[in-house]
Amino acid sequence: MAEYILEVNGIVKTFPGVRALGGVNLKVRAGEVHAVVGENGAGKSTLMLILGGIYRPDAGEILIDGEKVQFDSAHDANMKGISVVYQEFSLAPNLSVAENIFANRQPLKGVGMIDWKDLRKRAEEMLRLAEMERMHPDTLVKDLSVANQQVVEILKAMSFEPKVLILDEPTSSLTETEVKILFKNIKVLKERGVAILYISHHLSELFEIADSVTVLRDGEYVCDAAIKDIDEDFLITKMVGRKIENIYGRRGENDVIGGHFFEVKNLTQNGAFTDVSFHINKGEIVGFAGLVGAGRTEVGRAIFGAPPADRGEVTLEGRDARAKNPHQAIAMNIGYMSEDRKGQGLYINFNIVSNLIANRLGDFSENGFIVEAKTRENALACVNDFRIVTPGIEQTVGNLSGGNQQKVLLASWFGIKPKALIVDEPTRGVDVGARSEIYDLLRALAKNGAAIMMISSDLPEILGISDRIIVMREGRISGELSASEATEDKVVALAAGIGT
Repeated sequence: MAEYILEVNGIVKTFPGVRALGGVNLKVRAGEVHAVVGENGAGKSTLMLILGGIYRPDAGEILIDGEKVQFDSAHDANMKGISVVYQEFSLAPNLSVAENIFANRQPLKGVGMIDWKDLRKRAEEMLRLAEMERMHPDTLVKDLSVANQQVVEILKAMSFEPKVLILDEPTSSLTETEVKILFKNIKVLKERGVAILYISHHLSELFEIADSVTVLRDGEYVCDAAIKDIDEDFLITKMVGRKIENIYGRRGENDVIGGHFFEVKNLTQNGAFTDVSFHINKGEIVGFAGLVGAGRTEVGRAIFGAPPADRGEVTLEGRDARAKNPHQAIAMNIGYMSEDRKGQGLYINFNIVSNLIANRLGDFSENGFIVEAKTRENALACVNDFRIVTPGIEQTVGNLSGGNQQKVLLASWFGIKPKALIVDEPTRGVDVGARSEIYDLLRALAKNGAAIMMISSDLPEILGISDRIIVMREGRISGELSASEATEDKVVALAAGIGT
């Protein structure tokens, strides 16, 4: 038997004008969790798409159990031992758990009739595999939590009995409790001898779940390492090609926080949040923490008028700033950067130029017509100032890496010259190098006097960049902590209502 269940040797993949992979190597043993890390654009997704049978490599070889293989399709990859669970689920929400696990492969009886009894039995066996017997095979997927939908997605992949399971950003939409459930399921699979390729921007996770790691940079193989022999600083340095001492940055000695600047009083939206009151000082970054469903995003959107709150007050520089809609909010220099950059933040099929002016078309219009020269000048300046990596300003935003998409979105909101900016999960799905740059940009905006409300589920991020932290629970503010007194335990306690 071969030492490695999966070997990737010298994989090369080129797209028009872009060399996505330039000789990548990878080796994984059975029963091992092997992480693959790198900045956005490092080639992780391209490699996974090759291993999943979506792309064919231009050069190099793939071996499973020591035998060279080629994939003609995703189904072919499944049949030869590799299954992929992508970040975007591929489940049918109106079908049952059992139907989704065995989609297009349901057991039949007679002529084209599904054997429902056998289907439920097989689904129950798969659920036992993940120690999820409490989930009923007949439950519709749309009625499951995100974490349980992910369990179904994993079991769907496992139903092919893969030798290698690839998990792409599996925790991006999960709560801390749901992450623990996922890790438990991964350990069960590991004990059964399944090799797992684990892709994540959350480096801290790797030290809990992974055995080894491969680092990619700019489409090139950088190194392999055993997790027990390295630390997070080592990974960051290898990923970005330089040492980053503190990705969150520091407040400059001359960066002064002013007085009350942006205030919210007794803001209420029926069914979402109640009597929310807080202030953000001029030049201050205030982090909003809480569990999923605590109401943080709803508060941010209500301030932006999308939709407006049912009652309460919002003031900016002492003047009424309660917006009835986003257009009014923007006119008052209040911005909101959505957590869902693809669905609500960007026009994903439009180019960079168009996205950068979408929230302020009037600034680039004369006599009702867009002045192209102005839009191009703006785009070139933003690409430079925000370090957006792109072949050109006409590039479709959907073709950019996640980190560069996020920079385009941030640049569009900086463009309104915000006095108050709400950023919701500003670094979700963004690599460590781009995260550092985004933090620098937010700090620069605060230094210029803006009030920043930062909503984040990433506790290290909240602790690392906030001047103050406000914690929400079940639609109300449950507590406030200064940066100096805040710890993960204190924030979690306030979010969960422990000791209150």
